Amino acid sequence: MKLLIALDALLREGSVSAAAASLGMQVSAMSRMLAQLREFYGDPLLERTGQGMRPTPFAEALRLKVRGLANDAELLLARTPDSASALPWGSHHGPGSNSARAFSRHHAPYQTQPQATPLAPGSSAVDRLAGEPSPQMIAERMALIGHASAPSQRLAKYIASIAAGPGRTRPLTQEEARDALGIVLRAEADPFQTGALLATMQFRGMTAVELAGFAQAVQLHAAGPGTGEAAEAAETAIADLNWPAYLSPRLRTVPWFLHAARLVAMAGHRVLVHGFGSNIASGILLQRAAEAAAIPVADSLEGARQALAQKGIAYLPVTAYCPQLAGLLALYPAFEMRTPVNTAVHVLNPGGAPASMLGAAQTSGRELFRTAAALTGCLDAAVTGANRDFAQVTPDRPTPVFRLTGGEEARFTLPSTPASRMPIPAALTQQEYWLAVWTGAARDELAEAAILKTAALALMTLRRAPEAEFSACLEDAATLWHNRPRQLRPAAADAASVRKP
Repeated sequence: MKLLIALDALLREGSVSAAAASLGMQVSAMSRMLAQLREFYGDPLLERTGQGMRPTPFAEALRLKVRGLANDAELLLARTPDSASALPWGSHHGPGSNSARAFSRHHAPYQTQPQATPLAPGSSAVDRLAGEPSPQMIAERMALIGHASAPSQRLAKYIASIAAGPGRTRPLTQEEARDALGIVLRAEADPFQTGALLATMQFRGMTAVELAGFAQAVQLHAAGPGTGEAAEAAETAIADLNWPAYLSPRLRTVPWFLHAARLVAMAGHRVLVHGFGSNIASGILLQRAAEAAAIPVADSLEGARQALAQKGIAYLPVTAYCPQLAGLLALYPAFEMRTPVNTAVHVLNPGGAPASMLGAAQTSGRELFRTAAALTGCLDAAVTGANRDFAQVTPDRPTPVFRLTGGEEARFTLPSTPASRMPIPAALTQQEYWLAVWTGAARDELAEAAILKTAALALMTLRRAPEAEFSACLEDAATLWHNRPRQLRPAAADAASVRKP
């Protein structure tokens, strides 16, 4: 019983210290009980993230049942005359009541799957005295909103589910997250609802399941109307390697990863890089870099398909892939912060590639992206810990890598390589120096190490090679680097095939 009450408090408060305070316990005692619960279930239950502790998907599945049982236990231990009548099976709105059975019979035809409720069953004495609707009553009202309801009603339900408050909120399922962003992308949402959804999810922190749902919503929306067309687009792979690169305008890192992507394409793999469009400053810079490196910039998904078939590599701006998503990304000045959409773009896979190269600065973000990638059907991925905007190895520092290999999770660290940093000559711009390293006009030991290690990690991911074979992949990358074509500009005949947004 103590473990049950402790688990309820942990899920309700989302913090070991707050759960201990709510039960009048020492933090150390609550930590020991959490350890016992983790051992019993074989699941972490709570994982540390940038926004505090977050329940795992398994713990979320337990939340409502645990809250209901804990509530019943509290009522039984209260020893008051109305304890028994307050229990869910004796209350007017409990799951075993006549009203609940009548509700389920009346609305059963409209339910295509069990409805997750944002609140736990049962009601407290405070609720009854204050005249507040009981959690069960609210849950029943929420359950009235089904798949056939108006888009604005469904979105209101999703917002209420994630914003009900501590102990009464829950994350969205993958299907709900997909539906929520789909409503926004189709312009079926009230602007206030869009702001409430994005701000609430950003404040609370997204789960991997919600990220996967958002990514699927974008893919289905970009495929166009019609279930058949969307399903066909989702199953068709036009690329072998997916490489998202949504650079922050404040980022000053040289994009050596683009040179690494070119080496991977030289090895015979189709590499699709995607990022911001010309509506954002960093998108303009990356597009110019791609054009300077003879990487075709596609004006549509079909244009990317053609470029990949001809060149083996392409850059796809989000403005060409999904303009509605680009509009949501451009909301940064209105919020003065990133929104969940800025996070979801990093797990997009517009080319349907079976492998992905992702970047996340924090450990929690790497785990988040790896899990979300797996939920979207990606079996092979490498999430590096160099920065949050793209996958690139930092050779002079140990680089943690979270992997998916055939759907199996793994983790290792690439050791650092001693190398001296070379200052960019004052006579050259950053882009000119970046190009000079490729052509050989400039020699930069650290930059070349970043390119080769990043390319080796990509080859390792594509080949599903074990960690022990990284050295062999690095040798292959060095060979590709040695044999690279020094001329970057495309020939006149090829220039006409380069599509621009």
